[in-house]
Amino acid sequence: MGRPLRADAERSVRAILEAAERVLAEDPGASMEQIAEAAGVARTTVHRRFTSRQTLIEALAVSAKRQLMEAVEDAHLDTAPPLVALHRVTANTLRIKSVWRFTLGHPLADTPLTAMIWSEINDGALEFLARAQREGLLAPDADLVWVRRVYYALVDEALHGSGADQDPDQVRKNADALATLIVDTLLRGVGLQG
Repeated sequence: MGRPLRADAERSVRAILEAAERVLAEDPGASMEQIAEAAGVARTTVHRRFTSRQTLIEALAVSAKRQLMEAVEDAHLDTAPPLVALHRVTANTLRIKSVWRFTLGHPLADTPLTAMIWSEINDGALEFLARAQREGLLAPDADLVWVRRVYYALVDEALHGSGADQDPDQVRKNADALATLIVDTLLRGVGLQG
């Protein structure tokens, strides 16, 4: 990897990535010029930082997956009480996924690095579910791979219910209430609360 970016170049890259996510979420076919305009930078600046549309999408993917990993880590899945950790990771995930609607659902955003991050997230989810099961939050006979799939589906439904994306600002504002609904729904199906 090259030398670190200067502070102004780093701000420029961040502005481009944020604008690209917003613009592409509204219009997946948007041009690099439209992204540059939304970022408030020259088209040449976008092309200097990202040599192609695919390079930009891959940079978006890395940024999104890293933020998702940070949100998961912030939930302290290995040390917090399982119910607290489950609620926190759910609310954190909803907040991040509502910001990265385009990138986290785009197949061209998959790279070896993002696949590695996603694999870590998936493995960590199973480790957490195993701990939650050992500590009595989940039924002893629950299939943890199935529980993970159902959990991911519930999160996805909260973000994209009825086939239409929920308003990202509303998701972020209501993340705790949505997390409670998701956790309650999950635990009534596979927990001891059933």
